[in-house]
Amino acid sequence: MLKNSLLGFFRHESSTGILLMVMTLIAMVVANSPLKGFYDAFLDTPVAVVIGHLTIAKPLLLWVNDGLMAVFFFMVGLEIKREAVEGELRDPRKVAVPAMAAVGGMLMPALFYVAFNWGNEGAMKGWAIPSATDIAFALGILSLLGKRVPPVLKLFLLTLAIIDDLGAIVIIALFYTSGLSFLALGVVAVCIVLLWWMNRRGVTNNTAYILIGTVMWVATLKSGVHATLAGVVLGLFIPIQNNKKSFQALEHSLHAPVNHVILPLFAFVNTGIDFSGVALKDFTASVTLGIVSGLFLGKQLGIFLFSWLAIKLGMGRLPEGVDWKLLYGVAVLGGVGFTMSLFIGSLAFECQGNVCLDIVDERMGILLGSFLSGLAGYLYLRSMTGKKGGKG
Repeated sequence: MLKNSLLGFFRHESSTGILLMVMTLIAMVVANSPLKGFYDAFLDTPVAVVIGHLTIAKPLLLWVNDGLMAVFFFMVGLEIKREAVEGELRDPRKVAVPAMAAVGGMLMPALFYVAFNWGNEGAMKGWAIPSATDIAFALGILSLLGKRVPPVLKLFLLTLAIIDDLGAIVIIALFYTSGLSFLALGVVAVCIVLLWWMNRRGVTNNTAYILIGTVMWVATLKSGVHATLAGVVLGLFIPIQNNKKSFQALEHSLHAPVNHVILPLFAFVNTGIDFSGVALKDFTASVTLGIVSGLFLGKQLGIFLFSWLAIKLGMGRLPEGVDWKLLYGVAVLGGVGFTMSLFIGSLAFECQGNVCLDIVDERMGILLGSFLSGLAGYLYLRSMTGKKGGKG
């Protein structure tokens, strides 16, 4: 009975979002209890891998953020590849509106953040934090409405979030890279050429791709470019044509460990806010206000206005069965940043020794902005769709 209940829970679309919320609550409770010392020690646990002269030594926190999250980005790369080859991203007319919505959903939150933090050089590093949408969380909340919302609305949100992830990947590559090692970058380049050659030659052995991808991850880690980007690159080179069953099996095999282990663990190690040192000023700090306003206001304004602009310019049209009221609800849900926002925040405000610039304000802003967007989006869409669902 318990086994069947657990299996049913994990199969549900909203399970990842629920797990992320649970692990976030656990992290905050532990960080504000007598167990805080154990929590900090867990994050700082030294983990080293030594192969000959190659040494990778990092605390457990960075193994999660740099290592396990590369697997998450690998899955994102596979999803982008599948959607581009045979899904929603294949048809430019269908992509135009959510693509413009994604652009607006990245631009407007950044402008809100900058407005609150202009002139503060340290805080300005976090300008991209509210620009991200959490696919799993946003879709999980939308799925709670069941048949109230038309399936095409979920496809619109999924397409928007995938393009949003692409934008976040570009931002990480361009703006959160430092201390480049050209030797390591040379190894990365060789790996990319090999992956391209294998793809062009019709090699369908996924294991061979993953082995080269692992070498590429290590080289990327040593290069100064964020290592998780290697996961995306690898995912884009895995062949899907003449390899469909194997590709689908690989993508499917990643869903459970990523959604039910890696992302919840990421939430646990990154959201343990110690409230003992939090004062009222932290809730009104420029970083906090910039992130909250960016996620809750900037996201919905950017997504909705740029969607309207795309349609008025004749670039595309609203999906069949979706009206402007439903689209606005999705725009509000786009403000659920969480995973990607936390990830970009960890890059923007990396700790130097024991000093973590604005890390409490950053995390509070992400949690508050995401919570407000998720709750408001859910309640709004619930009120708009009624008992039987929306249009269509």
